[in-house]
Amino acid sequence: MTTESTLLKQHVIDPEICIRCNTCEAICPVGAITHDSRNYVVKADICNLCMDCISPCPTGSIDNWRMVPKAKAYSIEEQLSWDELPAELSDEQLAELGGDASQAAAEAQAAVQSAAASSSASVAAAATGTSFNSAQYGASIPPWSAAHAYTNLYGPKAAEKTITATVTGNLRVTEVGKDYDTHHIVLDFGSMPFPVLEGQSIGIIPPGVDANGKPHHARQYSIASPRNGERPGHNNLSLTIKRVLEDHDGKPVRGVGSNYMCDLQVGDKVQVIGPFGASFLMPNHPKSNIVMICTGTGSAPMRAMTEWRRRLRASGKFEGGKLMLFFGARTPAELPYFGPLNSLPKDFIDIEFAFSRETGKPKRYVQDAMRDRAADIAALLKDANTCFYVCGLKSMEEGVVMALRDIAQGAGMDWEAVAADLKKQGRLHLETY
Repeated sequence: MTTESTLLKQHVIDPEICIRCNTCEAICPVGAITHDSRNYVVKADICNLCMDCISPCPTGSIDNWRMVPKAKAYSIEEQLSWDELPAELSDEQLAELGGDASQAAAEAQAAVQSAAASSSASVAAAATGTSFNSAQYGASIPPWSAAHAYTNLYGPKAAEKTITATVTGNLRVTEVGKDYDTHHIVLDFGSMPFPVLEGQSIGIIPPGVDANGKPHHARQYSIASPRNGERPGHNNLSLTIKRVLEDHDGKPVRGVGSNYMCDLQVGDKVQVIGPFGASFLMPNHPKSNIVMICTGTGSAPMRAMTEWRRRLRASGKFEGGKLMLFFGARTPAELPYFGPLNSLPKDFIDIEFAFSRETGKPKRYVQDAMRDRAADIAALLKDANTCFYVCGLKSMEEGVVMALRDIAQGAGMDWEAVAADLKKQGRLHLETY
């Protein structure tokens, strides 16, 4: 006779190394992850151990567990107050509390297997149109030919807690005034190693403390420069950062990280952790096609990929496939790098702009631009050498993936099969926030 286990293998997130990128919450199929202004946490009564959130996490902060008595599972309130994970209880301590650790572990494994089966069923249901969760279509592995990414070289639990970078450039790259400007910021690491690839990100730690007197947590920013530096051959990189002056509800708020970064002067020092990310990486094999879909500062990794391809082409040592960019903003004045993008050769990159707030014109979003180019995208969907990258506000993600689905189906393709291949082969990457 088996007695009910009194223990729970509780999923927890390490607040020391979490960079608050929202990937886990966005991808969780059961809504078990939530957050406040400081921490991301897991609801013990909802988490079904499906593991969907594990591989996409860029830092590994999500891959943590604590065996605890069911009656004393860590509450959401407790987790939100953590600055570090609580110590693990030993088997002896758990036994004293009346729990059987081995039985609990067996139950947890059974739950994982059940959740995996349930997850597969939900993917099939989504593909047939009975429900739609765009996040589940994103790949968690890089394209097969991507370069090896180094991650977590600097951070709270690395040998070096942070690395100091020097600001060597700060340029406004939008035409709008200072209130909602976007900046291109260049950071130099001097003689300290900081290898990065296109598609990776870093964390910036703003100085000072928050309203609770605790040090600010790191803010994550995608790298906007290619692997050999913003200035070729130099140990530097660039970021694309928009000044935040209101929250998602339109209420006035001064973003701590964005305003700190936008106000930096040449010569200032910045504390950096990372790099992060090992899946949102560009393919390296010749003839590979890259389709980039972005809004606003989601253009940062797209700029990095485009610039690396441009440098390879200029060297005469690389014959790349098609580059296609769908770039959305409210108006041309709010679109970063608008001038430089328009100066790129047409035979190098195919660009479609989409503006949703142009005076006297109907609203047009990136998914509308994609549908206008359905024939071209359908051909690229059929080509196993094509990778798709989506970056920008979370609100764009569903529309973009639905557009891909509709284009595939309109061309007579089986979306379920296409989507499965894109994910399995690391060819559809979603990075939204």
